[in-house]
Amino acid sequence: MALDVNAIRQEFPILSQRIDGHPLIYLDNAATAQKPRAVLEALRRFYEESNANVHRGMHVLAERATVAFESARAAVQQFIGAQRPEEIIFTKSCTEAINLVAKSWGRAELGRGDAVVLSVLEHHSNVVPWLQLKEEKGIELRWIDIDDRGNVKLVELDQFLAQGNVKLVAITTQSNVLGVRPPLREIITKAHAANAFVLVDAAQSIAHHATNVQDLDCDFLAFSGHKLYGPTGIGILHGKRALLEVMPAFLGGGMMIQEVHTDHFTPAELPQKFEGGTQPIAQAIGLHAAIDWLGRFQWEDIEAHEHSLLALALEELATVPGLTILGPRRADEISGCISFLVEGIHSHDLTEVLGREGICLRAGHHCTQPLHRRLGLTASSRLSVALYNTHEEVRAMAQAIRDLEQHFKL
Repeated sequence: MALDVNAIRQEFPILSQRIDGHPLIYLDNAATAQKPRAVLEALRRFYEESNANVHRGMHVLAERATVAFESARAAVQQFIGAQRPEEIIFTKSCTEAINLVAKSWGRAELGRGDAVVLSVLEHHSNVVPWLQLKEEKGIELRWIDIDDRGNVKLVELDQFLAQGNVKLVAITTQSNVLGVRPPLREIITKAHAANAFVLVDAAQSIAHHATNVQDLDCDFLAFSGHKLYGPTGIGILHGKRALLEVMPAFLGGGMMIQEVHTDHFTPAELPQKFEGGTQPIAQAIGLHAAIDWLGRFQWEDIEAHEHSLLALALEELATVPGLTILGPRRADEISGCISFLVEGIHSHDLTEVLGREGICLRAGHHCTQPLHRRLGLTASSRLSVALYNTHEEVRAMAQAIRDLEQHFKL
């Protein structure tokens, strides 16, 4: 059943505003998605009715907050198909979740000569933590290149794994520039066959496609709530229990301990072991509301609608003189976003001018400088879609780019 996009849009208050007289056309969803009223109301209700710290009080507000917080954990567990709720660790972002793995598992398990394999598609969040370990512990990084269509070269992964020193493959589910999706199951199977673990950065795909960690059999998976129509300030790390249990605690402080003495401490059981300090309680509750809200729709309907938006965008952009699409030119080869260049117009200028007309795109290196260098670029423009975007918005965006291109010719 097709999505009723007009009805969906009514649930997002921000989409009804106008920017300097122009209707808001929000096509920057790869950076953050807008929030439905159900999420905004969940945040308001928590702060108005149940605001308290969790796991620390015997009074009624603390009990309400704790129940809501742990219910959010259970919702995330079900959403990604994890075996146990204690395999879900709350963080403040996908970035922090990946850093947790690097600073805990990586410091404990990796040493000089061990290798981590990355692809050139990776976001800086899945690059810098491993570069820090390279400086700190002397680990080696191996980079999987892409072909001219943006697909990762699996033959290079095979070559790296055959060297025998690869301990981890850290890979994105979806490029935030090219929209390509590496073949995760094949990559994970190859890595496990070579006795390597796999960390999956699912930040870009989590709102576009169903995710099941047991089907993938990944060892770690990270994503952010704000790209899933939830609040900012909340991220998720899923890890297999056997790995999480042997990993040392990452942040020290309240709630992550069982006992503290003057000369030693004993960490708490999972998941509190990795949740030191006051947690993003309201944000977790907001994420629960976002998951419930998204659960009203079928994934195949979301995928079909977003595919149609990307197909139309590719068709419309092809009519802009001097415009070059980065990556595949077919909608069935990409997901979520399209990046492009317009000859004679800097990406920053293009998005700044369109922004004045209420059209929100993205410009820059999109936190993927290795990928942009691989493409011979310093910056690009990007449109990224969500289930509330319309075909009319895509046409208006393309027309605005055509008008701008003509203006720059004068």
